[in-house]
Amino acid sequence: MRLVFAGTPATALPALDAIDASEHELVAAVSRPDAPSGRGRRMVRSPVAAWAEERGIEVLTPVKPREPEFLQRLRDIAPDCVPIVAYGALVPREALEIPRLGWINLHFSVLPAWRGAAPVQHAILHGDEFAGASVFQLEVGLDTGPVFGTLTEPISASDTAGDVLERLAIDGAELLVSVLDAMAAGTAQAVPQPREGISLAPKITAEDAQVRWGEPAFAVSRRIRATTPAPGAWTNFRGERVKLGPVTPVADGPSLRPGDLLAEKRRVLVGTATAPVCLGEVRAEGKKPMAAVDWARGVRVSEEDRFE
Repeated sequence: MRLVFAGTPATALPALDAIDASEHELVAAVSRPDAPSGRGRRMVRSPVAAWAEERGIEVLTPVKPREPEFLQRLRDIAPDCVPIVAYGALVPREALEIPRLGWINLHFSVLPAWRGAAPVQHAILHGDEFAGASVFQLEVGLDTGPVFGTLTEPISASDTAGDVLERLAIDGAELLVSVLDAMAAGTAQAVPQPREGISLAPKITAEDAQVRWGEPAFAVSRRIRATTPAPGAWTNFRGERVKLGPVTPVADGPSLRPGDLLAEKRRVLVGTATAPVCLGEVRAEGKKPMAAVDWARGVRVSEEDRFE
């Protein structure tokens, strides 16, 4: 089949690699426009756009996928199907109707659970034991289309959102290509999503990533893991924001009030609503990440210090 791929972040690259290695013809890629990045706010290409350009594949970067110029170019290319992975914009009906077989989306949840922009993050935040991926027919509604296939992935107590997404991106790429193969053979069958079990996964904001020390230790750990690596969990220390890596609940630790800090020789503890947690990495504003014990030694944590 002639394919146009739609995607933006590095999470979509395993799917691109899998399609590139398949028998299908990748004729173009659609991605979000260049965006400012880094401390210098330099404009950079998305990982998907950069991948395609390196291979001489045409790249389309409409500000909105309803632009007449983009729609006409898609008609001119005349793809059989548009596989989409983490594109980052809603696709209008006019664009959905152009490919002969429509658009099929690799989404990182077992639908209808966690429809939306941040399914893995919400799965970890809410304590799910499993994450997953679904390939479904894209519709105008938010992740509502019939599903061609799914897979599941266990979430361990130490997994961050980045860890789980990395695994799902690789396994999901194989699932996506298998669905494309079945579509080419005329054997693909999509099943409508059940009406029960629907949950929403809106984008995780910086406010969501602020650690609530008044929550139980397990909830503190989940919030930090769910927001790692992006947008990054954070808290306030001496009036300045510091970012935190994953923490470990300490069942036999000393009694500490929520947010209270205790710097020991080999570990740094923080109080929660239940047991304390042991800090992993700490990143002060403008600094590189460092082990919590080194950070505490450098700022000279005292008995009066606490996280807000």
